[in-house]
Amino acid sequence: MLVPLPVLSGAPERTVDPAQVPEDFGLTYDPARAATEVLTDGFGRRHTYLRISLIEHCNLRCRYCMPEEGLTWTPPEHLLTDEEIIRLARLFVAQGVTKIRLTGGEPLLRKGIEHIVAKLARLPGLKTIAMTTNGLLLAKKLDRLKAAGLTQLNISLDTLRPDRFEILTRRKGLAQVLEAIDLALAHGYRPLKVNCVVLRGFNDDELLDFAAWTKDRPVEVRFIEFMPFDGNGWSAGQLVSAAEMRARIEAHYSLKPLRVDPNGTARLFQIPGHQGWLGFIASMTEPFCEGCNRLRITADGSLKVCLFGQAEVSLRDALRQGATDAELLALISAAIGRKHARHAGMHHLAQRKNRPMITIGG
Repeated sequence: MLVPLPVLSGAPERTVDPAQVPEDFGLTYDPARAATEVLTDGFGRRHTYLRISLIEHCNLRCRYCMPEEGLTWTPPEHLLTDEEIIRLARLFVAQGVTKIRLTGGEPLLRKGIEHIVAKLARLPGLKTIAMTTNGLLLAKKLDRLKAAGLTQLNISLDTLRPDRFEILTRRKGLAQVLEAIDLALAHGYRPLKVNCVVLRGFNDDELLDFAAWTKDRPVEVRFIEFMPFDGNGWSAGQLVSAAEMRARIEAHYSLKPLRVDPNGTARLFQIPGHQGWLGFIASMTEPFCEGCNRLRITADGSLKVCLFGQAEVSLRDALRQGATDAELLALISAAIGRKHARHAGMHHLAQRKNRPMITIGG
C-alpha cells in the first residue's frame, strides 16, 4: 500500500510508534537527531547505501522471487526514466550516499544501462557502483559496463546442478551463469559475490559443494536465508537458518572468521587454503537491523526504507508533479524518519502483505 503523497511545502513530521522499539534492541529513538539530517533516522542510523531497481522484468522465473502465476507488469511509462534515476541518485549522493547498487528484475534487460552507469560514475562522492545480476547477459555487456564505471558485481547462483537450475528458475542457463562468473573474475571483479538462496529439501545438500567451489575461485559465496514475499510460497519448513548452514559446513571444514563490516549483511568465514570465502546472511533468524544503512528505490519510483516494510513513498509522483530538490529531500527525510528499529520477525512478515521480490529489486 502506498503512503499518500504529503504536502511538499510543509515541514515533515517524523514520528515512530514506540511499540516498534524493543527494549532490548539497543537503539534509542531521537526525533531531534532525525529531523536534522536527511539520511539519518531517529535511531542514529546513517544511510549511505542506495539500491535502485532499473526494471521489473527478468529472463528467469526464480520460484523464491516471482509468483508462479506470473505478474501484471507496471506499464513502461510508469517506470522511472533515465533522467529521473540520475536526478534522484544525484540528490542521495549529495546527502552522503557513497554506494549505489543497480538491481531488477534483471538490470541487464534495461536498455542503455551502460549510459546510466556512466552518468552515475560522474557523481562526485559516489565511491561504488554495484550491480546484482543473474549473469545470463553479462558476457555481452561486461566490457562496456566496466568501461562505464561499474565497480562491483553480485551474481545470483542457487545451485551448481543443471537440472535443479532449470527447476528453480524455470529456464535453462547454468552454463551461461558459470561462464559469466569466470568472465567477471577475468575482468578483475574481486571480491566477486555469488548470492545463493538456500531452500530446505531443494539445494541445502549443496552447501558443501559450494564450500569446495571456493577452493580455486576468489569468490564470496553468500548463503541467504529464504525470505517471505508475496507469491513465493514461503514456509518456515523450507527455511534453513544461517546457524544450521554454518554448522553443517563446519562438520567437514574449519572456518576462520573474517573481519566484520558493521553495516554488512553477511558474517564472513574462510576455509584455510581456499582462495574464496563464505558469507551467511541471516535476515530471518538473526536480523541485522541495528546496522542497516540501506534504502531502496523500486523501478516504479517508490522509496522503501525497509525491504520488509509495507510503507512506500512515490518519488516518481513527486518528480512528475514538479517537486524541487528541496521538496524531494523533505519527502525522503520524512520517510526515513518513520523507519522502525527493526522488522517484525519472520512469522509476522510471512503474514503481511508486501510486494513480490521481483518488483522490489533484488
